[in-house]
Amino acid sequence: MADLIPVSFAEFGNKRWRRPATLAHGRQEVLVGLSLPEMFKAVTCLPLAFAPQGEAFVPVAVLGLKSGQNLFVAPDGRWLGEYVPAALRAYPFRLLQDQNGQQLLGFDRESGLLTEADQPGEPFFEAEGKPAAVIQELLVFLSQMEQGRKQAVSLSALLRQHGLIQPWPVQVQGPDGKEAALEGLFRVDEAALRTLPLEALGALRDAGAFPLMYCQLLSMQHLGRLAQLAEALARAEQAAPLPLTPDAQELDLSFLNHDGAIKLGGVR
Repeated sequence: MADLIPVSFAEFGNKRWRRPATLAHGRQEVLVGLSLPEMFKAVTCLPLAFAPQGEAFVPVAVLGLKSGQNLFVAPDGRWLGEYVPAALRAYPFRLLQDQNGQQLLGFDRESGLLTEADQPGEPFFEAEGKPAAVIQELLVFLSQMEQGRKQAVSLSALLRQHGLIQPWPVQVQGPDGKEAALEGLFRVDEAALRTLPLEALGALRDAGAFPLMYCQLLSMQHLGRLAQLAEALARAEQAAPLPLTPDAQELDLSFLNHDGAIKLGGVR
């Protein structure tokens, strides 16, 4: 479990942090929430679904067939897909809110990536107490991601209002030949969409809900990738385990494009 604490000068003024060398931290993340903009990138390579969160539904990337096993993370921490969800790339940082609703940048104290001032790493703050440039970029990046997440949740609520979200009983054949069932997932009800009145279709169009629906529906073609990755992992487990080395993969954690525009999930 993450132990998130707000990044403040009092707590981190004399600390440094290291960027994760691999995506091993995402090894147990089977469902990862997505913002609306990054869904346009994720749809090309990941199965997407809706997952209940309280009274709402949130779009998620489906990354495994059973709890605690992300099939897109190799034993050595390499990512085995084309797109890495933004929430995994931002680690060990995450957005927090204080009691007044103000957005704060949080750091996972249990990540093992916190170091002392005299050790290798990047500073949280400059000498005069101003947040370092990358810390400011991270806060903007995560704030935009949260804005996109809220937009996706709002559109999902609209789909639900029109009866367009239904349970998705996913059945995928595992490496042992048995069917693996993924429970608790939801999808767009394509049959209901085809019979929706023109007035309701116009409301969905005007709200910008069509891209969300089409991304989820088109992404279902990638379910077979999960079975392929599960089979590959099963074969790898029969061989000698690969060591997890700090330099196994250098992650691209640049949150700015060359023109200075914030990049969210690889989508400009």
